[in-house]
Amino acid sequence: MREKLARFMVGRNGSDQLSRFVSIVACVALVISMFMDTDARMAIWFLAILGVIYVYFRVFSRNVYKRRAENEKYLRATANIRGYFKGLRERWRQRRDYRFFRCPSCRTMLRVPRGKGKIKVVCRKCGTSFIRNT
Repeated sequence: MREKLARFMVGRNGSDQLSRFVSIVACVALVISMFMDTDARMAIWFLAILGVIYVYFRVFSRNVYKRRAENEKYLRATANIRGYFKGLRERWRQRRDYRFFRCPSCRTMLRVPRGKGKIKVVCRKCGTSFIRNT
């Protein structure tokens, strides 16, 4: 059975980031539609079903070049948002070993080791120095 599915998917786009995003939005819309009145429920439900149909269209599409171009456009449009959350995740992982400060002039995020007391922090980007307690 697994081999049949693998043979069927050869030459098809498969799941990518845009498909995952649209499927999550469709699932959230379906859950939200459960708590709405009848007119709004039908409209949101219909949009969610269209989203699911679009996801299946993208996953099973044989026009891989076009689907990749759409996915690249989505990734470029959401790069800043994804980068922001990636930075938050990295700072959260490193929170025990490092303190994070923003440069007062250029707003660059700076990382300094914890437990060093008062130190002079110098921004690598603009050269501004300031004193902080770590």
